[in-house]
Amino acid sequence: MALECNIDAAGKYVRLLLGISAIISSIPVVIVTMFGVLDQTIGLAIISCMWAGGSFAIFEGWTGWCIVRSMGMKTPL
Repeated sequence: MALECNIDAAGKYVRLLLGISAIISSIPVVIVTMFGVLDQTIGLAIISCMWAGGSFAIFEGWTGWCIVRSMGMKTPL
């Protein structure tokens, strides 16, 4: 099944920005985890979720395909 473009330019832009900001905002969590302020297990779980979500949002913005819209739900962008 090919991914069919189902979002417009504004939706692509917002998803790209959200993905990039999620990955960039994980940097303080990395630093806090490295210095032992945050437990390593919890820190790595948070960082992994931020990177996975951010990477998927970048993928959605890059390809123009939204998983929520492909399931039939309406999104504002």
